[in-house]
Amino acid sequence: MEKFIKTNGVELCAETFGEAGDAPILLVGNTMLTWHDDLCARLAALRRYVVRYDLRGTGRSTTADPEAPEYTLRDLVTDATGVLDALGLPSAHIAGFGVGGWIAQLLALDHPARVDTLTLIATRPTAPGPADPDLPGHAPELMAHIMNPPEVDWTDRASVVAFMLESARHLSGRAFDEAEARENIERVHDRTPAAPDPGKAHRADQMAAAFAALDSGPRWRERLGAVTAPTLVIHGEDDPFFPPGNGRALAAEIPAAELIILPGTGSELPRRTWDTVVPAILRHTS
Repeated sequence: MEKFIKTNGVELCAETFGEAGDAPILLVGNTMLTWHDDLCARLAALRRYVVRYDLRGTGRSTTADPEAPEYTLRDLVTDATGVLDALGLPSAHIAGFGVGGWIAQLLALDHPARVDTLTLIATRPTAPGPADPDLPGHAPELMAHIMNPPEVDWTDRASVVAFMLESARHLSGRAFDEAEARENIERVHDRTPAAPDPGKAHRADQMAAAFAALDSGPRWRERLGAVTAPTLVIHGEDDPFFPPGNGRALAAEIPAAELIILPGTGSELPRRTWDTVVPAILRHTS
């Protein structure tokens, strides 16, 4: 069931799965649909109280201009603690995917008492922008697609879906499932509400566009040795956006972190990986 949470001066749309008395897991992505309904339901069936939400400026949360966001990465971290507060959760297991991984890392560093365990999926230890010299950057073929995109009309569903499907193909590993990718893209599109600028809203929901313009504040990679939460790092072997060297760096720099490399997987969490990912998360959060 979706619920609207007022916190930190904004309204965030959140949804829960399972029983409130079970071990809570806060899933942080871009929109709540970063985490598939069936994946959430599977975790809930195994006695986890699953919480997912739309970041501000995405989905049904408070709208914002993704090209000039009037909030910072640290505001998004405070928003996450506000979701926990609204649900009466002193702490939770935190899982962050992609851009959500930055929020999850800062939660663990700046609010350690709120983080029971940390799971980082398809992310890296540095904010948006050029990669550190020792970290692998975005794959050239992917950047060519992103920087020289075909003409896309962000107000037209068919145009958005076609562009995002091609992007998903570039982001995926060797076993690209076009039908699964299309379903995910269409669900995000159809859930994006009418906004003052619908084109910008669809870009924000589909591509986490605001992060390119966001004030990310001070670096935190050098602080990762202070993370106290037990940490699990999950990374796709074929991830072209944040190649696996980024996940390996996280696992090396966070004390006692466990690393799982998903074979044939890109910057994604497709259904075929769940038989590995779900048991790993359950074990990690037990």
